[in-house]
Amino acid sequence: MTISRDKLIAWLEKLSGVMRDKRDFLTELDAAIGDADHGINMDRGFGKVLEKLPSLKEKDLGTILKTVGMTLMSSVGGASGPLYGTFYMKAGMALAGKEEIDASDLVAFLKAGVEGILQRGRPKRGDKTLYDVWAPVLDTVEAAIHDGASVKDAVAKAVETAEKGVQDTIPLQARKGRASYLGERSIGHRDPGAMSSCLMIRTLHEILIT
Repeated sequence: MTISRDKLIAWLEKLSGVMRDKRDFLTELDAAIGDADHGINMDRGFGKVLEKLPSLKEKDLGTILKTVGMTLMSSVGGASGPLYGTFYMKAGMALAGKEEIDASDLVAFLKAGVEGILQRGRPKRGDKTLYDVWAPVLDTVEAAIHDGASVKDAVAKAVETAEKGVQDTIPLQARKGRASYLGERSIGHRDPGAMSSCLMIRTLHEILIT
């Protein structure tokens, strides 16, 4: 199976609704260790993405993703805007001209996006950031595709990895962003960026199985 343009658009449409529904939840997570605005920012950013989608329905996947990235960059505040914006822009560059995402494209999508996060934020695993979800997700998908998994099955495995990644941020001390100012007080909380990343992956899987 591949991820068609229609599926990609459906994912982004649904993600806008998910970020709206989870706005308060994400903001509560951020209130514990950040500026208490992550949910508000993500809702606003993907609301802007939703407004752009009607004009993108005939575009190639690379153009769609680059537009998403630029929209998030300009509308999502805090550290998340540049990180997610770069993720989607780099992923779009990797899929330039593509009309669908096959197994190798999925790996390229994630690899480029994760490299974008690294270039923009220079995180390391264990810093208690969204990278603690995306780095293991990339490893999981690469391994699954290498072993012959379908796109849908690889994404299903990615969901499990993402959910574990979020939980794994709980005992970590934050070393990046506003949360790092709290020192040891950041321990014991889920990272909100890791959670919003998990929501993205979970929502993609939901679209693929419908």
